[in-house]
Amino acid sequence: MLRSVFLAAAGSSRMERLISSVPVSKGIVQRFVAGAGVDDALRTSRVLADDGLAVSLDHLGEDTLTAEQAAATRDQYLLLLSRLKSAGLTPAAEVSLKLSAVGQKLDDKMAYEYASAICAAAAEAGTTVTLDAEDHSTTDSTLEILSELRRDHPSTGAVLQAYLRRTEGDCRELATAGSRVRLCKGAYAEPESVAYQSALDVDKAYVRCLNILMSGEGYPMVATHDPRLIAIAEDRARWFDRQSDEFEFQLLFGVRPEEQTRLAAAGHTVRVYVPYGDQWYGYLMRRLAERPANVAFFGKALTSKK
Repeated sequence: MLRSVFLAAAGSSRMERLISSVPVSKGIVQRFVAGAGVDDALRTSRVLADDGLAVSLDHLGEDTLTAEQAAATRDQYLLLLSRLKSAGLTPAAEVSLKLSAVGQKLDDKMAYEYASAICAAAAEAGTTVTLDAEDHSTTDSTLEILSELRRDHPSTGAVLQAYLRRTEGDCRELATAGSRVRLCKGAYAEPESVAYQSALDVDKAYVRCLNILMSGEGYPMVATHDPRLIAIAEDRARWFDRQSDEFEFQLLFGVRPEEQTRLAAAGHTVRVYVPYGDQWYGYLMRRLAERPANVAFFGKALTSKK
C-alpha cells in the first residue's frame, strides 16, 4: 500500500509543492541528490573518485513535453561531459540518461538523435552512457534505440528491471560479449499482468536474471542495496569464475556508503549512481516506493552513515 501511495505522490504536483515546503525535505535532498548544477555534480564525483569509487551521473528530469525541453536536456549532458573531461574525471564517471528526457514520448527519432549526440560526446570525453529504464510502456522503444546506438557506440549500457515478467528474456538477448547491463529491481507502478507484485517474487526474479547475466558473455552491473542479493551476486561471480573487472556493483548516492566502501575494499568495482538537478521530487518518491522499508531506511540514513 505504501508503494502505491509514494508512486501516486510522485506524479502529484500538489504533493510536490507541499513536500518541498517542509524544512526537513532540504536535508533529505542534500543527502541523496548531489545538488542543482554541474558544479555540484563535479564536486561530488571528485570526492567519490578520490575514494576509489566509480560514478554514473544522472541529470534529473524526464517525460519532457516539448522539443525545446528535450534539446535543453541534450545540451545539459553535452556540457556535463565536456566538464567531466576537462576535470579529468573520465573514465571513472559515466552518465545515465532517460530517453524520455530527450523526447522519447514526443518522437523516437528525436530521442535517438539526441541520445546519439550524447553518446558521441561521451566517447570524445573518454567515457560512456547507460540508458535508464522507465515504465514498461517504454521498454520496447528503449531497447530498439539501444540497439541502434550500439552500432556506433557499442559500450552504451542497458538497464533491465527484474520485476518485469519479460526481463529474463531480455537478459538472455543482452548477455552478449561487450554488453553492459545494469540489473535493478524496478521502481514504477506496473500492473500485475506485466510485473511481479510481491517483494519475494521480485527478489526471486532478480536472482534468476542475475544468473543469466553472470553466466553470459556480457558485463553485469548489479544495482541493489539488498544485503542478501549482494551476497548472492558475490557468490554467483565466484561460481561463474568472473574476475573483479568483469562485473560491478552499483549503489545510490547517499545510500549505504559504508557498504560501498566495503565492496570497493574487497576489490570490487563499485559505481555510485549520482543524481543532480532541481527535478529531485519524482526521483526521491520512486526510491521511497521501491520498498516500504525504505521510508524508515531513508529516515535512518539521515542520522547514520551505515
